[in-house]
Amino acid sequence: MVSRVIPVDAFDLVIFGATGDLARRKILPALFRRFAEGQMPPEARVIGAARSDLDRVGFQAMVSEAFDEFMGDTAPDAKSRASFIEMLDYVTVDAASDQGWSDLATKIRPDVVRAFYFSVGPSLFGALAAQLGKFSLISPDTRIVVEKPFGNDLASARALNQTLAAHFNEQQIYRIDHYLGKETVQNLMAVRFANVLFEPLWNARFVDHVQITVAESVGIGGRGDYYNRAGAMRDMVQNHMMQLLCLIAMEPPYCFEPDAVRDEKLKVINALDPVLARDIVRGQYQAGAESASFHEDIGAPDSQTESYIALKVGISNWRWKGTPFYLRTGKRLRARASEIAVTFRDPPHSIFGETVPWRTNVLVIRLQPDEGMTLRVMIKEPGPGGMRLKDVALDMSFAEALGEDAHIPDAYERLIMDVIRGNQTLFMRGDEVEAAWAWTDPIIAEWQKTAESPEPYDPGSSGPENALMLMHRDDRRWREIR
Repeated sequence: MVSRVIPVDAFDLVIFGATGDLARRKILPALFRRFAEGQMPPEARVIGAARSDLDRVGFQAMVSEAFDEFMGDTAPDAKSRASFIEMLDYVTVDAASDQGWSDLATKIRPDVVRAFYFSVGPSLFGALAAQLGKFSLISPDTRIVVEKPFGNDLASARALNQTLAAHFNEQQIYRIDHYLGKETVQNLMAVRFANVLFEPLWNARFVDHVQITVAESVGIGGRGDYYNRAGAMRDMVQNHMMQLLCLIAMEPPYCFEPDAVRDEKLKVINALDPVLARDIVRGQYQAGAESASFHEDIGAPDSQTESYIALKVGISNWRWKGTPFYLRTGKRLRARASEIAVTFRDPPHSIFGETVPWRTNVLVIRLQPDEGMTLRVMIKEPGPGGMRLKDVALDMSFAEALGEDAHIPDAYERLIMDVIRGNQTLFMRGDEVEAAWAWTDPIIAEWQKTAESPEPYDPGSSGPENALMLMHRDDRRWREIR
């Protein structure tokens, strides 16, 4: 199976923070792949902008080194690489002063889409937006891309939205969440709304519960300062996992258009129940044989920040009332695995008797690794001598379905091209961000008030013991992390 590549129009993309880790690791490789696939026209230009004192040649050399480091043997051919490198330009700019901005303005063409990627900390968003306005770089075809965190709480999210709204309208602002660019996440909408098979069963009458797991085997790395301020709740639940929850629980939009989809996601967030303290488990990983503890990684021995969190969440609407959603995410767990598991209820009556071993139907959407979907169903085990039931997996991995050599686009590849097209379907709207914080803030405030310490857990485990009890209380079990 060969994916269809739809070219975009010519554009100028300016990456602020172009010498940073995100640009080198994700943004620039994503653009290179889209160019090599023929989606970016030769007339497109990518302009790096940062405080680093580089010229065009120096920036090109830095990008080439980044490709060697982060793409290795997976990089497209040398000819494509040389052509892409020639498209790159660079200008030294300072968000806090006028340095370099006149030079940047001379590089932007008036007759193409212009996009500005804010690959910097949120504290610089306002200054960059103001400078773009001051130097007349904002046009009707201007788009800005902003990375998370979108605030640290509701108040800061509102302030950030107001800052951006002073210079751009909502249709020009692309709040990027790379989880929404994953092929499996997008396929979730296709499975739900392009097939009659699941939608009649997609409700509390037939779904027993839903588990959303984002497990990481690594620690916090060099993100100690940020992670100590954010924790798993702010870093993962409020944004990435909230988006997954919305796509699972949302009503069918009237059409596949940006605001129609985002309206339905907003309704889910507004319908979320407050989370009880007994339905929250927080944890911190301990030191292992060859790994440091969470406290050692962040350099704060008294930190009360969580590296793991599990929650039981309810949705008060007609579709989902009574069906719990269990969310968990953490660092230094048994394996790197992200999945959504929709567990269906058992049949109301078994014609095969009570002695036949029974396994519940489960639809598993794997986000990483080995992206794909699995549906477990009951069949008769082959052979004579009675009715013996066995559960088997109807398994579809993208690698097998598309061919082992097929390239599954990275999330940033899809999302950046959507920015150029002007398609906001997979980007968060301002009111959506604020609604998510309005639900999250009381949860954080409650545990800060009680000052209860996170529960320690061993690295390489599935998390704290109390997280298991969160499910056992309801006579359910977490799926194995593997």
